[in-house]
Amino acid sequence: MGEKDETAAKGGTLDADAAQPTTAPNSEPPDGGWEAWLVVFGSMIVLIHTWGLVNSFGVFQTYYETELLPTSSSSDISWIGSLQAALLMMGGVVSGPLFDAGYFRALLLSGLFFVEFGTFMTSLCTSYWQIVLAQGICVGLGCALMFLPSAAILGHYFVKKRAFAFGVQSVGSPIAGIVLPIIFGRLQPQIGFAWTTRVIGFILTALAAIPVVFMKTRVPPRAHTRAFDKSALYDWPFLIFSFGGFLAFVGLYVPFFYLQLWSIDHEISSLEFSPYFVTLLNAGSIFGRLIPNYIADYAGSVNVLIIITFLAATLDFAWLGITNFPGAVSFAILYGAFSGGVVGVLPSALVPLIPDLSRFGTWMGMCFFASGLSVLVGTPIGGAILGQGGEAAWKRIIAYSGAMLLAGGLTWTLSLFLHRRRQLRARKT
Repeated sequence: MGEKDETAAKGGTLDADAAQPTTAPNSEPPDGGWEAWLVVFGSMIVLIHTWGLVNSFGVFQTYYETELLPTSSSSDISWIGSLQAALLMMGGVVSGPLFDAGYFRALLLSGLFFVEFGTFMTSLCTSYWQIVLAQGICVGLGCALMFLPSAAILGHYFVKKRAFAFGVQSVGSPIAGIVLPIIFGRLQPQIGFAWTTRVIGFILTALAAIPVVFMKTRVPPRAHTRAFDKSALYDWPFLIFSFGGFLAFVGLYVPFFYLQLWSIDHEISSLEFSPYFVTLLNAGSIFGRLIPNYIADYAGSVNVLIIITFLAATLDFAWLGITNFPGAVSFAILYGAFSGGVVGVLPSALVPLIPDLSRFGTWMGMCFFASGLSVLVGTPIGGAILGQGGEAAWKRIIAYSGAMLLAGGLTWTLSLFLHRRRQLRARKT
């Protein structure tokens, strides 16, 4: 798949936020060692602050619907979580070029501040608009500033083990998705929503020290960067790949937002146990982010991405036939695994489609912008479908999620075909 791109191996390095080089000029990426894996560890903590919070929103969705905001619709409330996730991905169109320009430290520090500040402000909220500002916009802005740079920096340290490094990094998201819902479910009935949210904020603040200490760039910044690279508009494999991301992410997070509510409406689980479905989704996601990424280093990231997307779509349609508790638990674990694989493999699958990895942040930002648009509208559309009421509405929202994943997988298949055809033509010339 051409993932051993020699461009990524050009070393570096003057970190634009540091006073001195971080490694010897023109050195090869280490592909391991303490320094490299500590950067992965720091990036994992950033994933806790970003996708980890997004993947935990299901417990907030249910709490807001049932207690804090009972007059707001499912669609209205899901806009909070989808806005957070959309800003996370769409913000890459700004943070990507800034990363390429060498502003990694500034992006990291400001991102951590906004996430922490937004979380503490959420604990004070009592109305819908306040939660939108604090949890949706403020936390989402912080995620936008640091998510893409925390992924792109791994390209400074890994080539042969790049996909696996991305997978280890992305484990931070399901770890948070396991722990945070349990914290919320256990503490909220005892100490209330406000202090439970503050406890989560204190945990995030303590963890923030790890990326601040260990994460640093090793490739020189580009002299000229832009948020939009016009050459990408003429690259059909990249454009179609980005469109596939848009389609897939429309449906990908529907179960994360609505499985808990579905289990309550269908009397499959108690109100006390229902938050653990979010935990189960994220527990499955740990395996989905490690195993597919390990395989991707040998079988090709795009190949693996396509397969696990089709499997996630198949599971979505299987959700239509679940009528009991064991089936719901099995679905949560398996769907968490395959959907986690989609998110975890996506960055490394994008690498071979980018002709010049010195523009990796810019092109990744453009691709993630398209996916961010779909995350913004995907779950609110699901909420609008659900708002029609009745069992038929649940069937429609599940089918909608599966159909979008299926369409995304087919589109990625077309992108892979065009990419391979281009490679074949290049060999003949």
